[in-house]
Amino acid sequence: MAIITSIKVFFGETGNIARFTGRFFSTGLKPRFEIRELLSQCYIIGYKSLPLIALTGFIMGLVLTMQLRPSLVDYGVESQLPVMVGIAIVREIGPVITALIFAGKIASSIGAELGSMKVTEQIDAMEVSGTNPFKYLVATRVLATTLMLPVLTVMGDAISLFGAYLGVNIKSVTSFKLFFTQVFHSLSFGDVSPAFLKTFFFGFAVGVIGCYKGYNSSKGTRGVGSSANSAVVLSSVLIFIIDLLAVQLTDLLGLN
Repeated sequence: MAIITSIKVFFGETGNIARFTGRFFSTGLKPRFEIRELLSQCYIIGYKSLPLIALTGFIMGLVLTMQLRPSLVDYGVESQLPVMVGIAIVREIGPVITALIFAGKIASSIGAELGSMKVTEQIDAMEVSGTNPFKYLVATRVLATTLMLPVLTVMGDAISLFGAYLGVNIKSVTSFKLFFTQVFHSLSFGDVSPAFLKTFFFGFAVGVIGCYKGYNSSKGTRGVGSSANSAVVLSSVLIFIIDLLAVQLTDLLGLN
C-alpha cells in the first residue's frame, strides 16, 4: 500500500508541475509584460549569483587540473592537460556544476520568498487588487532564471579555465597564450553548442520548480521551509535528468 501511495503522489506531483508549466506558457508569456520586474529579477538572480559562481568555478578548474596531472604524467601525456581540462569543463563539468550551485541558491530563495508571500496572503491580496500574481511573480522569475543561467555558465567556464591555467603553472611553466590556444583548438561546435543550449533548460527547470513549490506552499513556517528544501532537491534531480537526455540527444544527432 505504501508503494502504491508513493506512486500516486509521484504522478500527482508530476501532473501538477506539468499543469503549472502549461499555465506559464499560456498565461505568463502573454502581454502585458512586467519588464521592470523582469529586469529586477535578472539583477537579483544573475548579478548577485556571480560571486558564488565565480568562486566555485575558479576552485573547480584549479582542483581538476591538480587531480588530473598525476595520471597524465604516469602515461607521459602531461602536455595534453590543457586540452583535457578544457573539454571537461566546457562540455560537462562547467554547465552542470554551475546549474547545481544556481539551483541551491536560487530555487531555495524563490521557494522561500513565494512561500512566505503565500502564507502571509500577499498573493491573495494581489489578486484582489487586480494584479495578476502569476505574471508578476512567476513569469518574471522563470524568464530571469532561463536567461541568466547561460550567462553565468559562460562566465563560470571562463573563470574555471583561468583557475585551470594557474593549476597548470603550479608545477610547470605554460604561457597564457599557449594554454588557451590549446584549449580553444581542441573545442569544436559539437562541444560548445549543446553544452550552452542545455543551460537554458537547466535555468527553466530551476525557475519553474522554485516558483511551483513556493506558489503552492502550505500554511505555516514549516511549509515555507519545506517548499525551499524540496525546490532545491527536485530542481537538482531535474538538472541531472535533463543533462542525461541532452547527452543522449547529442549522441543521436552525431554532435559528440
